[in-house]
Amino acid sequence: MKSLEAEEKSRGYLIATFAIFLLVTCTTTAAQDVKRFVSSKAGDRITPRPVLHFQQDQDPSAVKFEIDDDITYQKMDGFGASFLEAGLICLNRLSPSGRESVLRALFDPEKGAGFSAMKTVIASTDFMSAGPFYSYDDVRGDVAMNHFSIARDLGPNGLITFIKLARRYGRFVLQSPMDYPPDWMLFDVNKNQDVNPQYYDALARYYLRYLQEYEKQGVFIDYLSLFNEPDIYTKIPYNEIDVLLRDHVGPLLKKEGVRTRIMLSEAPNREDAARNYPLVLDDPAARQYVSVAPYHGYDDKDWDKILNLHRQYPDLFLWMTEVCYAYDAGTPKSMPLPRFDFEDGDYWGNQIFNDLEVYTSAWIYWNMILDEKGGPWSVSEIHGNPDPNVQHPVVIIDRRSKKITYTGLYYYLAHFSKFVRPGDIRIKTTGSLDGVRVMAFKAPDGEIVSELMNSKDEDVEMGVKFHDRVLRLKLPAISITTALWSSKSSKAEAGERAQQVKSKTGS
Repeated sequence: MKSLEAEEKSRGYLIATFAIFLLVTCTTTAAQDVKRFVSSKAGDRITPRPVLHFQQDQDPSAVKFEIDDDITYQKMDGFGASFLEAGLICLNRLSPSGRESVLRALFDPEKGAGFSAMKTVIASTDFMSAGPFYSYDDVRGDVAMNHFSIARDLGPNGLITFIKLARRYGRFVLQSPMDYPPDWMLFDVNKNQDVNPQYYDALARYYLRYLQEYEKQGVFIDYLSLFNEPDIYTKIPYNEIDVLLRDHVGPLLKKEGVRTRIMLSEAPNREDAARNYPLVLDDPAARQYVSVAPYHGYDDKDWDKILNLHRQYPDLFLWMTEVCYAYDAGTPKSMPLPRFDFEDGDYWGNQIFNDLEVYTSAWIYWNMILDEKGGPWSVSEIHGNPDPNVQHPVVIIDRRSKKITYTGLYYYLAHFSKFVRPGDIRIKTTGSLDGVRVMAFKAPDGEIVSELMNSKDEDVEMGVKFHDRVLRLKLPAISITTALWSSKSSKAEAGERAQQVKSKTGS
């Protein structure tokens, strides 16, 4: 017979083992907190909703999507829109407190959208509206850039002024393309708007001075994009962009120790990017200088061509750097602009999903702020800036009534920019449900960020599986929901707790 001491020891061992079993079992199936924020047709606006929990689910038919954080895709660089004089002109019509409220709503990551990737521009575009068309050196033949000046950008409606106002609320990277160099660098501004190769060195110095003068003012340009839509504005063919980059711009910036990285140029649509970018990227001497291949989203199709571009150059980052509603860019005149309805956000949410699913790392809209008429726009017919040029922004400011409207686009974009931060990694999501889309990301600290869109005009109940547990939730009609939870393995937590119990029992 066992001694009493042996029986007590055996009983203690069994109790401890059973305790460990209970902890492992219970913790593995334990509910896990899931925070939610919703914007919907019903009136939610990034509204916190009651916490939900992952549970074991006995109904497999409820699971429509599964998230797997072991399979990862692209790292995210950010979301945002563009700094343009038109936007600051509108902001400056508000009271100081009104102006600050808009800036906070756009750039504050805690109280606003936390925009993290922004476009600025090199001199004039169609919405640099504070004065006539300009470049930074309009003195003909000034190849040494002795008359180079960014004075206009320092004015009350200037780009540097705008950027510094925004930087008081949040951090963001800047990418900067150019519509046109100084007119005197072109063969003929009236007929052939291609850059005369005799000015390639001068143009390289023009880019360099731009970067240097901005940095002197405390504004670092993270990415220089050589041309904006070169097929439409400066009509320089890609074989010449190759020469300019390889033999002039790249070597000069390297020689001067410039930290700014180079973007290839900005194709007007996805098909153009897929067709033309290899003309530069397949030249190793030019490719060494290219960090990002940006493209514009005006075609509303051809995402497969961007996916193929990623497969051709898997080490190259892809950014969608411009898109908007604009009558001049093909938006039907039957659509009133700007758009004040929340439901329009669903269109833009789907565009973001489409681009991110083909490995795009940043998504940047065009006009961030415009007035109630979709302006003010700049007019220079010779430079492709027509009158009228009505467009749709992220935020509408009525310059007469001072009313501020955050569009549906703002809220859908904000769900990504606020919660999917630079450095987060897109992770695998599988499944399907009519009218519903789900995408997920993993933050460096292990937090999972899931974006769930319901494009249907009715509520949808569904389940999402993660680590053998299921989150059941209802998505409101025409809505976007952000769900956040920790990815830390519940089994790992159980193991830690079991070890604690084992220590306490002395077993």
